[in-house]
Amino acid sequence: QLQLVESGGGLVQPGGSLRLSCSGSGSTLKYSAVAWFRQAPGKEREGVSCISIDGGRQMYADSVKGRFTISRDNAKNTVYLQMNSLKPEDPAVYYCAADLGGSADWRIAAEYEYWGRGTQITVSS
Repeated sequence: QLQLVESGGGLVQPGGSLRLSCSGSGSTLKYSAVAWFRQAPGKEREGVSCISIDGGRQMYADSVKGRFTISRDNAKNTVYLQMNSLKPEDPAVYYCAADLGGSADWRIAAEYEYWGRGTQITVSS
């Protein structure tokens, strides 16, 4: 059983930066593709970014491309999401999710077997 815990959320001004971490425990995260999703009030959960098992491929939603960077440190069982140039449309609860089975479309939330409880991002001046 894999447990995921997100950290690094908080309040930031528009244009600011945050780095989220997703730490795995109970089982190793290094055998999973890992994605970040976000969900704002009244909206569906959307895929933000995904990284392959070896870290060699990174995928991004168009809305965050060029601003967010996903990375992983398998030795630390941790995946990161560096978020720069945060915009007023970025606030949401951000979740990390692990996919052991390999999915055809990383943006489909149902493909992920394990989820963290989320961390809140607020962008406000």
